[in-house]
Amino acid sequence: MTTLLFGTPVLFDHGARRALPAELARAGVKRPLFVTDKGVMAAGVFGQAIEALPDAAGFPVFSEVPVNPTEAAALAGAAMYREQHCDGVIGIGGGAALDLAKAVAILAVNAPPLWDYCNRHAAAKDIRNCPPLILMPTTAGTGSEVGRSAVIVFDNGIKAGVRCPEIVTMAICDPDLTFALPPSISATTGMDALAHCIETFCSPAINPPADAIALDGMKRIFDHIERAVSDGRDAAARWNMMMGSVEGAMCFQKGMGAVHALSHPLGALGYHHGTLNAVLLPHVLACNLDALGGKADRMAQQAGLASGRQLPEAVARLTAAIHIPPRLRDLGLTRADLGPIAGSALQDNAHKTNPRPLQGRDYDAILLAAF
Repeated sequence: MTTLLFGTPVLFDHGARRALPAELARAGVKRPLFVTDKGVMAAGVFGQAIEALPDAAGFPVFSEVPVNPTEAAALAGAAMYREQHCDGVIGIGGGAALDLAKAVAILAVNAPPLWDYCNRHAAAKDIRNCPPLILMPTTAGTGSEVGRSAVIVFDNGIKAGVRCPEIVTMAICDPDLTFALPPSISATTGMDALAHCIETFCSPAINPPADAIALDGMKRIFDHIERAVSDGRDAAARWNMMMGSVEGAMCFQKGMGAVHALSHPLGALGYHHGTLNAVLLPHVLACNLDALGGKADRMAQQAGLASGRQLPEAVARLTAAIHIPPRLRDLGLTRADLGPIAGSALQDNAHKTNPRPLQGRDYDAILLAAF
């Protein structure tokens, strides 16, 4: 039986950031902990996000956010939360900052280790009594603000999710906060959102509302990603990219596939998630094409193509057009790095909902093609 859940309240529009004081008051938060990263602060985006909050300078900030959020960073953030006597968490940034903010909120009141709450744990514990959590994305990519999990690199080296669909009090999505993104980040985070929409739609699980959302999201991204990369202040492109990102994460409760099954263990080596997804997506599409049936042509329509058979090459051309390196070796990966990845992919939850059942040799073939 399918469970349909689209539960996170979202404020979405240009200028939505100005609602932050009212939402903190509504949640009863008087001393929040900000979770953000140094790049967002240096770019002035953090200041822009909190400009409506007159007493923000007096609140503590945890800015030690790794490229891929870690269990250790979550422990450090939770310790700051308790030391500073905070009563809520505000995550501001890209997917790493938002996922880490979720993990900080969990460990602020739930005993470590964080692995005990992971969806890969054989007997995951319940998460209870989390403080209010407000998330403000500054990229159009992961959609973590409405996603059902926090994706973390655990101390045991596994990159996986902590399922926590009910802990976000409010997502405040203001496309203005993405205007300052460099073209490279706009490109890689945008392709991450596209991968979410595509993999969700390809998943064999039955969830027609999620399929409809995925199709709408991929259409917005196909139509606007090149504009957002070439002109960061194109307000319409930024609005549609952020909406596509939100939609991608709203619908990926349906499950994803081989792109994410591979990018999770590769990301545990320290590589950027969205970039990995962009490199892998054309090769996974080619691998899955014969198992997609009419879904391939439906996705092709969203991309303005005549046939689903054109989709893998079209996605590869799009990736090249927005200047993302085309191969894993261009990111610094070696053949030796790839050795254990297929085995890890088989253990990843995203593997379970790939449209074509894959074995280790199939993953090795995808990696070799992408290398």
